[in-house]
Amino acid sequence: MSPTPGAVAARPIRWGLATRLFAILLLLGAVAVLATGVLGYMRARDALQESIYNQLTTVRKSKARQIETYFRTIRNELSQLAAAKMTVEAARAFHITFDELEQSDVPFELRRKVGGWYEAGFLRELDRETGKKLNVADYLPTGPAAYYLQYHYIVNNPHPRGWRRLVDDAGDDSAYTKQHAIFHPLMRAAANGFSFFDVLLADPKSGRLVYTVRKEVDFATSLRTGPYRRSNVAAAVARCATSADRSAVCFEDFAPYAPSRGAPTAFMAAPVIDQGVVVAVLVAHLSIDEIDNVVTGDRRWREEGFGATGEAYLVGPDHLARSGLRAFYEDPPQYFAELKSGGESDEDIDAIRRFGTPIMHQHVKTEASRAALAGLEGTGEITGYQGIPILASWGPLAIPGTKWALIAKIDAAEAFAPVYRLQLDLMIAGALALLVVILTGAWLSRALLAPLRELTDGVTRFAGGDYGAKVTVRTRDEVGALCAAFNGMVEEIHAKNIVIENKNRENEELLLNVLPAPIASRLRGGEKRIADGFTEVSVAFADLVGFTAMSSAMAPDDLVSLLNGLFTRFDVAAQEIGIEKIKTVGDSYMAVCGMPEPVANHAERMVRMAIRMVHITREHALEHHVSMSLRVGINSGPVVAGVIGKSKYIYDLWGDTVNLASRMESNGMPDSIQVTRRVYEMLKDEFVFEPRGEIEVKGKGRVEAWLLKV
Repeated sequence: MSPTPGAVAARPIRWGLATRLFAILLLLGAVAVLATGVLGYMRARDALQESIYNQLTTVRKSKARQIETYFRTIRNELSQLAAAKMTVEAARAFHITFDELEQSDVPFELRRKVGGWYEAGFLRELDRETGKKLNVADYLPTGPAAYYLQYHYIVNNPHPRGWRRLVDDAGDDSAYTKQHAIFHPLMRAAANGFSFFDVLLADPKSGRLVYTVRKEVDFATSLRTGPYRRSNVAAAVARCATSADRSAVCFEDFAPYAPSRGAPTAFMAAPVIDQGVVVAVLVAHLSIDEIDNVVTGDRRWREEGFGATGEAYLVGPDHLARSGLRAFYEDPPQYFAELKSGGESDEDIDAIRRFGTPIMHQHVKTEASRAALAGLEGTGEITGYQGIPILASWGPLAIPGTKWALIAKIDAAEAFAPVYRLQLDLMIAGALALLVVILTGAWLSRALLAPLRELTDGVTRFAGGDYGAKVTVRTRDEVGALCAAFNGMVEEIHAKNIVIENKNRENEELLLNVLPAPIASRLRGGEKRIADGFTEVSVAFADLVGFTAMSSAMAPDDLVSLLNGLFTRFDVAAQEIGIEKIKTVGDSYMAVCGMPEPVANHAERMVRMAIRMVHITREHALEHHVSMSLRVGINSGPVVAGVIGKSKYIYDLWGDTVNLASRMESNGMPDSIQVTRRVYEMLKDEFVFEPRGEIEVKGKGRVEAWLLKV
């Protein structure tokens, strides 16, 4: 029996569908193999990259802490030395005897010998280091005292440069030398004990360096009219000479310094105060070597885990290197070739060769350095200062008085070497899979695969974060319906994500406006009742004296603007010093130090905050042409703190410590800071207090009080 026409026509149709299904399955299998390989490669690369970023960030933060600790230590040690009785006595003695020499006549022969020493010695070395022909007249000292002292302590010094500090008595029988024999051994020991490269004493009025430990050529010169009047040490002295604040410290960033033969030098200064008057400025000469050793790990990069190409380096606000760069020390020819090809000027390259260091000579302008100098932390794959791809972690340093960036990096080629080997294997597998895809793809109809490809691409882009991904709807079948549903889903999710993100951001900002960050974090974590006891904190209350009377004569907008501007400046000062603002009520301001995170020097910080608030109030009153002063009360002791409220949260303090601090303010005097015995006992050696005697305090009876001299 012969087959019917219908049956004959059906066999090719069934075969064609089977072939297409087989081709689709084969294609999907090949794609799956390729996708698995690519996904494995991407995951391996991402995991390795994340691991390297974490390692670089850990090293960077560790070095940042070391550098920041170094500068905090220097500031504290300099302030201690400036406040020492020995320093005050030395400053007065050197000032008097220096002035006596300034009134005397210096023999011509002595002046001639000093000038000859400059021409034959100092200027020749400086010419060689700077690569310039300098005029000796620009560097000669001015004034009889400068010539006299430089002759006896530099020109006629039996010791070579670097050891001149060993001379205690120059043997000239002058009043200055007698005082020098007394104080120089003490100042030299202090400089060595604090690891200062040099210690200088400057007269705040004349700008004369009346004393230095190392006796470099800046000794006895004037920082106002002398050869170094435009140096960073002159700037540091000028800033501190007018500040009668014992806590003031003036830092000037590293810059080439002629007395150190053009080497990078920074200075940190502090006023020497006697009976409220600045009698001298104490200056510490800081060497770049100690900071460089911390950043470069004494140039033991491999031991610190940086491999063959990694390193950490510092960049200043002028985009010049503040630490050594690895390539300079390990491969100088390659280093200079890369500098030349990277566009560094011939003048800078020549300076690096002459001084033997890239510090303060090489420009480092990368994405990482610009971001860190702008105050941002981050990681990423960028182009480094050598012009090649690198993985880097960057961030700013918290050093008062300057902006520095710290970058830790490793070349991308070294970092991804293991992944590149995996990539080669995957390329081979991918080539085979691609061959299968090409062969089987010829069997598939464009009409069937094009919508699916577009849908797959849209899903991939959506998964990668492209919430604007759309798929063209080309057909009215199931695939077309799936594409339309995908487009609707993308639009809906994108809109909801925007709403959620905005709400989360608004809620976070509102919560941080009323609660400290650690307390807000605990509240978000699900804690229902937040109540803590703190055994040792300092509480301050401040109130504007005369504000109520003044406010009755002001327009509401002006009144609110005045008060908001003042309290905003208080908030900025509190954040800088580490003070936690609790609340404001009317024209009153309440703050605490030592919680929610304990702080050892909470009383000192709170007193410094009070001093800042008094000064800020004075400035604000002058700027707005109003009569207004501040009254502050401070007490230290235990408190209870917690969050109260349900619809509106408030973080508040309770306890006798809080009540007594409030009474110190309400019973205080305008434009003053009144403290309890507890505060006085903790800070009497650091600040000047005036006993007020016993005052009547509501609920406490007679209580002793002290006024801080502001």
